[in-house]
Amino acid sequence: MTKALITGADGFIGSHLTERLVKEGKKVKAFVYYNSFNSWGWLDTLPKEVMDEVEVFAGDIRDPNGVKEAMKDIDEVYHLAALIAIPFSYHSPDTYVDTNIKGTLNVLQAGRELNTSRLLITSTSEVYGTAQYVPIDEDHAFQGQSPYSATKIGGDRLAESFYRSFEMPISIVRPFNTYGPRQSARAVIPTIITQLLAGKEEIELGSLTPTRDFNYVKDTANGFIEIAKSPNTIGEEINIATQEEISIGRLAEELISQINPNAQIICDEQRLRPENSEVNRLLGSNEKIKNLTAWQPGYTFEQGLAETIEFFRSNLDKYKTDIYNI
Repeated sequence: MTKALITGADGFIGSHLTERLVKEGKKVKAFVYYNSFNSWGWLDTLPKEVMDEVEVFAGDIRDPNGVKEAMKDIDEVYHLAALIAIPFSYHSPDTYVDTNIKGTLNVLQAGRELNTSRLLITSTSEVYGTAQYVPIDEDHAFQGQSPYSATKIGGDRLAESFYRSFEMPISIVRPFNTYGPRQSARAVIPTIITQLLAGKEEIELGSLTPTRDFNYVKDTANGFIEIAKSPNTIGEEINIATQEEISIGRLAEELISQINPNAQIICDEQRLRPENSEVNRLLGSNEKIKNLTAWQPGYTFEQGLAETIEFFRSNLDKYKTDIYNI
């Protein structure tokens, strides 16, 4: 039985990937962030029959000793642990360097010492910055338009260096904007949905003109699994994208029409990124993942939004809709 470790398993994508890998029949170890509350994040909401098959390891991705201990006797590592909120990176960049760069280095070093059979390092479409051409393929230039994206570029390049220097079985997985159940309220789709479901008639948003390529979370999780299955993906950087885009303004209008047609959008200055930091267009190419793996999107945007709205309708009490969460 393949033994898989997921770092960041307590988070949004990580919890979905944990659930999916259990269903795939793998022996799963979930690396969660140690805390005194003994909280396992979103894993605490998974069905008992799923969690009965999961070994939980509480640690800190910034601690090399704990990372190495977690990775002992593991065949596959899915490294998702990261700080991802862009606004928070503006005033706390040190924490992003420690988590996203040094944390990734800890995984790579442990993988090298333990001869781990497969390592998937999670990137982000933010490493590309505003599209210089579309669809954005994996040869597109990198541009660090926020401290967050700069640290993810750094982690990616470390992963590439370990592949080239030590012939390690590494793939860099680059999802475009993922959305769905369990996502943080700081992300744009939950921001809109939670405000609407809370009964607000003035929906506070930042810039409405940027476009994004939105992946439903179950398709993103499936992308990780298909990339891990294929030997052709070793040493490759691979987008997970729908190859479709929608502006934030158009997205908000669609959600408003579905939940509360009386609501209006207003601009909240604190939600605006600095002008040169805003990524104005992200539209990804999915040709490479389709050529190298059996991955195909399983959900339309409409289907994904419907499941997402239903989740937030049932779990609105878990979110602080009156607070702007950076």
